[in-house]
Amino acid sequence: MEHPCQALADLLTIFEKKGRLAGLTLAFIGDGNNVANSLLFAASLTGMNFCVASPPGYEIKKEILARGRELATGSGSKIQLTSEPGEAARNADIVYTDVWTSMGQEAEAEKRRLAFSGYQVNAKLLSIAKKDALFMHPLPAHHGEEISAQLLDSPQSVVLDQAENRLHLQKALLAKILLPSDSEALSK
Repeated sequence: MEHPCQALADLLTIFEKKGRLAGLTLAFIGDGNNVANSLLFAASLTGMNFCVASPPGYEIKKEILARGRELATGSGSKIQLTSEPGEAARNADIVYTDVWTSMGQEAEAEKRRLAFSGYQVNAKLLSIAKKDALFMHPLPAHHGEEISAQLLDSPQSVVLDQAENRLHLQKALLAKILLPSDSEALSK
C-alpha cells in the first residue's frame, strides 16, 4: 500500500533541486499505487500540493485519500484528483510517473496498457508544467509506455539523482535503526 523509502528519497531530491518543499506542486500521472499513496502522504505532511491524474478505476483508494486530506489540514497542502493528465501537469513544479503494471499485476498488463494509453509522460505533457519543472520516476521505467523515449535523458529529468538519493536515504535509515544513538553509546 505504501513505499515510504521512495517518498523520502523523492522529498530529498526535490529539496536538493528546488530548495524547499512547501508550496510546490507535485503532479503524479498514473496508477494510484503504493508510490502515489506515499507521495500523497509526503506532500500532505510537508505543505506540497499534490495533484494525481488517474484513469477511472485506478485512482488512489478513498481511505488513503481521506488520510492524506486529514494530514494536509495541518500543512496547508491542497490535494486534487483528476482524470486529465494535462490538468494535473498544468503549472506543476514536479511531474512524476510510475509503471502502469506493477509486480504481481502482469496478468493485467494489456488491460492496463489500454486504460493508461493517454497517460504517458512525454515532452508535450511536460511542457504544460512550469518551465523549470522536474521529471521524476522511481524506476525501472518502460520507455514507450508510461514515458516517451529519451525522457529519462532530458535536462528536466532528475531520475538518476532520485535513485542515488534512495540508496543514501536507505543507508541512513538502516544506520538510525540499527546503530545505538549517541545517548545510548555514552551511557555504556
